[in-house]
This record gives sequence, structure tokens and C-alpha cells, in this order.
Amino acid sequence: MLELATGSGLALAAGLNAWIPLILLGLLSRFTDLLELPGSWAWLENPWVLGILVVLLVVEFVADKIPVVDTVNDVIQTVIRPTAGGIAFGAGAGSETVTVTDPQSFLQSGQWMPVVLGIVLALGVHATKSGARVLANTATGGTAAPFVSTAEDVGSVGMSFLAVLLPILVIPLLLGLVACIILVVRSWRRRGNLKGAF
Repeated sequence: MLELATGSGLALAAGLNAWIPLILLGLLSRFTDLLELPGSWAWLENPWVLGILVVLLVVEFVADKIPVVDTVNDVIQTVIRPTAGGIAFGAGAGSETVTVTDPQSFLQSGQWMPVVLGIVLALGVHATKSGARVLANTATGGTAAPFVSTAEDVGSVGMSFLAVLLPILVIPLLLGLVACIILVVRSWRRRGNLKGAF
């Protein structure tokens, strides 16, 4: 159960920032005893992989603070964050994955389910974040972008550490995510952007 909470928390963190939970997983596994990645996910602690992830983090960190560029970044991240969430959930939950050279055994093993769950969780957070960001940018003329982005980065770091150190606390946060999604959808609906939802 705690492994699922850890994976869920890391996937939620990836929905805010794709790179932070992956870097944290790699660093903790490489340099501490707090976490040991399963063999199929050990590539996350490779120095080259960590270096590339840090460069991608810096690019996103800067891009996400600039109004209009942050919206373009969110569109691009619609594919990246859920993918990172799937990886983070699979690695964080300690799920060994089957090599996808044999799709039938991969599907029959059921070991793809944590990755799919991570994708769904990260996509839910990303969609909520993107919708809230549009509302914040519209209301403030874009001046809120750096502050909101910094809060999201801090939230991703905090959620990643929480998922590893105190995974039981991730469960109330999952419930909070559902509440946030409902609030964002209702807000969009009030603005006339969505019809018939909730």
C-alpha cells in the first residue's frame, strides 16, 4: 500500500514539474539508502541521465516563469508530464517492468498498470494546473506567472520528498486533487468555456 502511495505522490509531483521527481529518484537511489530503484529503473541514477534531466529542469524552470511562454510550455508538457508521471510511479512504486519486446507478456503481466496509473495521475494534475494557470494569467495580465510557477516547483519538490519519506500523507493530497479538479472545471464552466461538465 505504501508503495502505491509513493508512486502516486511522485506521479502527482510530475504533473507539476516533470523533471523534479525523476531527478529526486535518481539522486536518492544513487547517493542515499532512502530509496533503491529496481533494476529496470536503475538508469535514472546514471550520471548522464541525471545531467540531462537537470538541463531539462533548468529550461522548464525559466520557460515557465515567462507569461505566454508558460502557456506554450504547458502545451508541450501535456505529453511530457504524464510520461514522467508514469516513469515516476513505476520506479517509485518499485514495480519491475517487463521488456516491451514481447507485448503479449507485457500486457499479461499486469506490470504496465502502475505506469498507466502514473500517467493518469500526472495528466490530471497537469490539466488542473494548466487550467488554473490560464485563469491566473488572465486575471493578472500574466504578472502571476513567475509566482505561480515557483509555487508549483516548490510543490513538486515537497510532494516528491513527501512521497518518499511519508507516503501515507499522499492519500489526503489525492483527495485534494479531486476537489481542485472539480473547482477548476466549475470555474471554467462559469466563464462559459465548458458546457455540461459537473
